[in-house]
Amino acid sequence: MSGQSGELERTLGFVEAMTLGGGTMIGAGIFILPGIAAETAGPASSISYALAGFVALLAALSLSELATGMPIAGGSYHYVNRALGGLFGAIVGWGMWTGLMFASAFYMIGFGQYLVEPIPFLDGRIFIVALGLVGLALLLGVNYYGTEESSAFQNVTIGTETAIILVFVAVGVFFIDPGNLEPFAPFGPAGIVATTGIVFISFLGFEIIATVAGEIKNPSRVIPLSMILSVVLVTLLYVLVMLVSTGVVPFESLGDSPIPVSDVAVVYLGPAGVVAIVFAAIIAAISSSNSSILAASRVIYAMGRDGVVTDWFNVNHPRFYTPHRAIAATGGVTTLLILAGLQVDTIIALLAEAASFSFLVAYSLVHVSLVVFRRADPEDYDPSFTLPKPLYPAVPILGVVSSVVVVSQMATVVVVIGTGIVAFGVAWYLTYTRGRVVSEGLLREAIYGPPAEPFRVVVPVANPATQRGLLQLAAASAHTNEDRGTPEVVAVNVTPVDNPSALVNLEADRADHQRTLLENAHDIATKMDVTLRTRAVVASNVGEAILDVIEEEAADEVILGWDGTLDDGDDHVFGPVVDPVVRQCRCDISLVNLESDTIGVPVAFVAPGANAPVVAHQAVEFASVDDTVPTLLNVQTPRHEHDFDAEERGRAVIADAAEAAGLDPSEYDTQVVVDDDVGRAVVEAASEYDTVCVGLSGRADGAKIPYGAVTERVVHDVPGNVALIRGSRAELE
Repeated sequence: MSGQSGELERTLGFVEAMTLGGGTMIGAGIFILPGIAAETAGPASSISYALAGFVALLAALSLSELATGMPIAGGSYHYVNRALGGLFGAIVGWGMWTGLMFASAFYMIGFGQYLVEPIPFLDGRIFIVALGLVGLALLLGVNYYGTEESSAFQNVTIGTETAIILVFVAVGVFFIDPGNLEPFAPFGPAGIVATTGIVFISFLGFEIIATVAGEIKNPSRVIPLSMILSVVLVTLLYVLVMLVSTGVVPFESLGDSPIPVSDVAVVYLGPAGVVAIVFAAIIAAISSSNSSILAASRVIYAMGRDGVVTDWFNVNHPRFYTPHRAIAATGGVTTLLILAGLQVDTIIALLAEAASFSFLVAYSLVHVSLVVFRRADPEDYDPSFTLPKPLYPAVPILGVVSSVVVVSQMATVVVVIGTGIVAFGVAWYLTYTRGRVVSEGLLREAIYGPPAEPFRVVVPVANPATQRGLLQLAAASAHTNEDRGTPEVVAVNVTPVDNPSALVNLEADRADHQRTLLENAHDIATKMDVTLRTRAVVASNVGEAILDVIEEEAADEVILGWDGTLDDGDDHVFGPVVDPVVRQCRCDISLVNLESDTIGVPVAFVAPGANAPVVAHQAVEFASVDDTVPTLLNVQTPRHEHDFDAEERGRAVIADAAEAAGLDPSEYDTQVVVDDDVGRAVVEAASEYDTVCVGLSGRADGAKIPYGAVTERVVHDVPGNVALIRGSRAELE
């Protein structure tokens, strides 16, 4: 079983989360869809919006628990991929990417309609599509240039359009003609449910809160509160808009209008109000399309990172620091969808329903993922917000059922398109993704119960030249200790960022490191037969971030790379990143300087003390990389000229250490050297081996980390790999 997680600096509060979620939902759907909704459900289209809001609320509840259990970037794609594995990850990934592009194309055609309709000489399908393409090009340029500019642009447009639509509702309720609301449901329940599928696209914004969960402060409170509140408030607003729209203008007339809200506003807001509505509709279309492009590009970017698609998408622009290839691919496909509007008059409703279909499938799998996480109960899943009884399992069950009901009432052509996307995801997994991705999901644990307690080795990796060797050592250590628990390796990569910000594309920043990490991790996990997880962290202090991971993972052992320098003269012994880890780590730690790719036959210098058993056992663990037998070395200084007992004393020291480590004599060779100069003897003996393991002194009260004279000579004079080892017991002495 493998998985991965990403962690960003938490900079978003409640207001920012509401702006992202609720603000995004008050977008183009409220200006473009009322006409289509009224045409298929009449005044009862307000009930369709209420039902769509209810289905979205169920998804928001399940997502809230998942997001507080794993408050990291990724959203629905990440949760499904982690819970159900690569097959369902591919289905949801492709569904979300295409769904967001359908949505973006839908918004841009609406953008063209609101621009063209008030100007008679521009009327025509060509102009609508052309203006949509111009708007799309503008948004692609903004996204290509930088995420920060895109986000700032988004905040301005959301505030303006929200204010205008509130005025539209507040004034419009006084102009409702009750006669226009009769009959209230001219097409019956079937029309209401079918319309629910069309308008569900309006509620996709709350997903963004889950997508940026890793950047939200106090996630246990802010995530569920902002997700649930945004869905409820926006649902109420949509219901009021539909009641006002169908109450002011007969639904038959509203259904014929490509700019329905503008046609309603002209009744009671006058020319100035119409101008304001048109302006709001235009910027709503732009902001909604911008959100969709932003999210879609990140979905395909993440799929490239996880190996679901080619890592060609997982590359950043060298100057603008944005995932430019993912943006370009998203823009290219969206352009084709907009161009389809030249030939198909009903393309706007078709795009909306296709987007809704994809997300209803995704949310169904999110509900299933919640059940899987509850049953598997992985150690890294500890939600601070949980659905109480009877909401669990009622919410996930009702969520799946309601999604299926809505999908079943969609138009046949939409079901065919959506099913085709799902089938494509399955085919893609079988022909491309299977065997490439690390994630296998939690289904096995959910069905058969959680695995036994793990023996967990944490290995920070950053340097591409040494990370494979470190992962091999970590996997060997975990595997050698399988009698103490299920072997598990947690590889952590930390991207140092001075001032992490939600407005910077931090996902892009750690892409190169993480891609190499995942590739190496996958190969080694397969070869060494160990459970492996990866964690990617963005933090201002790398050493503290590594310590946090060690603490969170309750690590049994840490394998830490180091460049071989000792006492760099800047108040550090091993360097500013390694020193705090060595000083504060409470589990067994191995500080490894890899000079060659071969671990070969290790030799361990065993001297009396608390570290001796750990050093001896670590040599056995490292030897398993190349299936060799390590040598345990002891050096005795002669007590007098003819000290014939020196070698016997050395063998006794080794035997005592090996017994304390639980080693069988067949697991090691013994070598005793008698010499007046211990340091020289250790260096000369160790130089005959590929890797040498030496104990590191215990913790001192002063700022400097102590290291003995023998350790210093080994570090400076032994040409092979050097591992400095300290057991957790040594720290207590």
